[in-house]
Amino acid sequence: MDVDLAPPNGVGPLRIGMTRQSANAALDSLRDLSAVSESDRPGQHIFRPSGLMISIHCMRDMLQAIELGRPSTHTDRVVFRGLDVFAIPARELVQRMGDHTTIEAEPDDPACFVASDLLLSFWRPFAADSEPEEEQGYYFSSVLLARPGYYDTPAQAAERFQQSS
Repeated sequence: MDVDLAPPNGVGPLRIGMTRQSANAALDSLRDLSAVSESDRPGQHIFRPSGLMISIHCMRDMLQAIELGRPSTHTDRVVFRGLDVFAIPARELVQRMGDHTTIEAEPDDPACFVASDLLLSFWRPFAADSEPEEEQGYYFSSVLLARPGYYDTPAQAAERFQQSS
């Protein structure tokens, strides 16, 4: 199954801003009923047979963010504009994402990259760009798609609130 990242709207049937009840139903629809994982937590996350983890983050009864964890097999793919975000080495993905948007390393965590304009962030536990056999550091481990303002500092949130008033 291909799961398309469509910032800022969502991922597949999961749409940023939908109610918690709708998000729970959409998350459930992504489950493979022939192989339900014992690790699944309704309303929180599911694991597909490939190992792909799909997690939802709700606040005030609204879907705020969707996180996807790297599958262990290639039967599920997470795709952004034709790029399989978990099959392309992290450093190469960052370079190729640069064709679509600005993407920058987090100052406090050089293994994490954020494409603020798209509300996407990519994470891996450490950088191992020259060591393909070290999969956890060579590829991204997770991607998070969030609502506008999700990454705002308190000052940015106050400014965003003032602009919308």
